[in-house]
Amino acid sequence: MAQETAIELRPGRAADAPAVAQLWYDGWREAHLGNVSEELVAIRSRESFDTRAAQLVPVTIVATVDGAVAGFVMVEHDEVEQVYLGARHRGSGVATLLLAAAEQAVRDHGQRRAWLAVVAGNTRARRFYERNGWLDDGEFVHAAPGPDGPVPVPSHRYVKHLS
Repeated sequence: MAQETAIELRPGRAADAPAVAQLWYDGWREAHLGNVSEELVAIRSRESFDTRAAQLVPVTIVATVDGAVAGFVMVEHDEVEQVYLGARHRGSGVATLLLAAAEQAVRDHGQRRAWLAVVAGNTRARRFYERNGWLDDGEFVHAAPGPDGPVPVPSHRYVKHLS
């Protein structure tokens, strides 16, 4: 008899920051290396993800599977800033649950339209958002935060109108 997997979505906690940082770092490198400038890669050190994950706990929703952090999403106002899932949980439905939670968080902020940025070369993510009702609103240059100011990143803006 197969054991049932317990999936929980909840607000991020300070204690989640190390697991979030590791998932974020691993996923970011997989999705961005070869798709962003060497300048951005150089400032996205492993330690930078530790710092950013700890700072962004208040806007983080985590998904746990059997008690361990499996993925997360960060939402600020109308922007779904980060959506990352551990590789072993891909295809499990956890990412779809996280995205739905992000959409609800945007609604809870009183917004009727959500948006997110996707690096142009991240075709897997782009397909995922499109399967979940998000529309490619076109190319734009995302201003990624850096220690000496924003770093330009060619991206696509995806939008979703929320009811």
